[in-house]
Amino acid sequence: MVDSRLLHVIEIFKKYKELCENAIEQVSNDDLHNAIDENSNSISIIMQHLAGNMLSRWTDFLISDGEKVWRERDKEFEEQFLSQPQLFKLWNDGWNCLFAALDDLSENDLDKIVLIRNEAHTVNQAILRQLGHYSYHTGQIVFLAKHFCAKNWSQLSIPKT
Repeated sequence: MVDSRLLHVIEIFKKYKELCENAIEQVSNDDLHNAIDENSNSISIIMQHLAGNMLSRWTDFLISDGEKVWRERDKEFEEQFLSQPQLFKLWNDGWNCLFAALDDLSENDLDKIVLIRNEAHTVNQAILRQLGHYSYHTGQIVFLAKHFCAKNWSQLSIPKT
């Protein structure tokens, strides 16, 4: 049984996922792969990175380091020009991994120690670390989508009056 604190965190993660997806659905396929300059990431790169991070962090969450040896982090920041279905499969694989790991946790797990890059965190700290990381990238995705949509942007939160 998932405790109420975990349920709240799961709801916040779901809201970030939904916010990203509502922004992404407004963007053309071409703009998914566009970056605003040579030092910036495209929406698709951010999606690749988030998926890679989630798969690494949440696979075997309680029993292995969150930075898996099989993760190719640098490749996540290379434009792969994945089709929209491929990109969303990767995206959903990452989120499904996160939600499955959180669903398996209990209140008794929150003070257990897990490793991320060989650094010890309580489960609670690790969850909060990832929540902050994903909110950071959610803001980037929404910003880029809004930029590319310009006047065609449909507000995702309370519109200005």
